[in-house]
Amino acid sequence: MTVSATQVLRSLTLVALMAAWAIAAYFGSTGRGRPDFNTAVGAAPFVAVLAMLLWRARHPVGIAAGGLLLAGALVWLWPSLRNNVTLLFFIEHLGTNLAFAALFGKTLIGSGEPLITQFARIVNNGMLSARQLRYTRQATQAWTGFFIANATLSALLYTRAPHAVWSFYASLLTAPLIGLMFAAEHLWRMHALPPEERPRIVDVARAWRQRTSAKGS
Repeated sequence: MTVSATQVLRSLTLVALMAAWAIAAYFGSTGRGRPDFNTAVGAAPFVAVLAMLLWRARHPVGIAAGGLLLAGALVWLWPSLRNNVTLLFFIEHLGTNLAFAALFGKTLIGSGEPLITQFARIVNNGMLSARQLRYTRQATQAWTGFFIANATLSALLYTRAPHAVWSFYASLLTAPLIGLMFAAEHLWRMHALPPEERPRIVDVARAWRQRTSAKGS
């Protein structure tokens, strides 16, 4: 599988947007800038998630009704959100990490397969060695622990440290920490699996798209 120029440009655009949002979130959550703009930046992830959920409904009336309800809720809540911008950013950061922890962690419970094992099955056309099964379970556990730790540290800093310290961590350090986690997992994978059993990044991206497309259908 090759990566097209369009896919590269799309990925770079997404990274640039995420970086711009992180910088805006840092200044907004520390009280700098216009309150309405800061509130819009803080509410944007919630609106985006809800809009995607509405779009998946694939029913014009449901989408229209949900859109009106969402717009009405924003208008109604806007004064409260505007006066509690830092809390809005904290809820977004804490909720995102807890949601990812639940996404990975729930697949470790019961008789189902861990999330990363599911991706590996897509990449390897359903066939996994004992090493791959062990590694993918441990990797799922590691990511679950990472997001739980990130949420816990965020809560501790928000309640016990100056908001500027929490904001720097939540807005500007979270993405680099995720990058370090990916790098650590890559090094671990190099040690735990032989070359023929290691997936390529493009294969993992394909597996993610296939899984999310299947859930959305």
